[in-house]
Amino acid sequence: MTEVVFARDAAATAVSAAEEVAARAGVEVREVAGLEEEAAVIELLSRIWGRSADNPPVPPELLRAFAKSGNYISGAFDGSELVGAAVAFHSTPDRHSLHSHIAGVAASHVGRAVGFAIKLHQRGWALARGIEAVEWTFDPLVARNAYFNIAKLRARPTEYLANFYGPMTDAINGGDDTDRLLVRWDLLDADVEAAASAHPLGVDATVPDIVTVAVPADIERLRRTDPARAGEWRRDVRDRLARLLDGGGRIVGFDRAEGYIVRRGQGNAR
Repeated sequence: MTEVVFARDAAATAVSAAEEVAARAGVEVREVAGLEEEAAVIELLSRIWGRSADNPPVPPELLRAFAKSGNYISGAFDGSELVGAAVAFHSTPDRHSLHSHIAGVAASHVGRAVGFAIKLHQRGWALARGIEAVEWTFDPLVARNAYFNIAKLRARPTEYLANFYGPMTDAINGGDDTDRLLVRWDLLDADVEAAASAHPLGVDATVPDIVTVAVPADIERLRRTDPARAGEWRRDVRDRLARLLDGGGRIVGFDRAEGYIVRRGQGNAR
């Protein structure tokens, strides 16, 4: 009974925190409803990823099936305008998690904490359904996403996935290999609870057994202006991060200037 009460209280607190952040961002975040709003989600995500109407990031029939089977499809609304969206589905029972497949914010609302509001809504939604973790992947070369996921949300990278999706030629991936970091967001972790109050995680990069792995400041621009150099960054970061993680290392933070902050494992060479 005590655990049930704790879970209910944690979910209520998470929902309240999410609503406060959304209000400060000037949006309402809620589940979408019906074909019209689902179509708006697909149109927005296609626009963000630079995909054509006949090749959207999520096909409409799949999104419809996700909605019918009780998965997570949310939108951030500025008045009646959809300015952000996220799609997640339930993982296998043994993982006790939700897999967040895609999330994006319209260019007009980037930098206004809309993405943060969406993730906190996702956290509250998951906790209200007894789900205690959310997992997702992101491109390890995109510095702003690494900072958002690791420092701001306090999700923890667990695995390096080389060329995870295979070739993708949309405006964001630009034909580069689709390497991804898999992260796990433990929703009841004390650091994650603190993240709801918008305090980024700081890590001292000078302590023993810490190494940093730099990433370019703007990989998307670099892919357009110097694809060869972008490819060099991909191979270098893949080699270093994958080797550190395979050797038992753990990514403990991300710094805008230094890059990934990794605590070496016993299997990592000095």
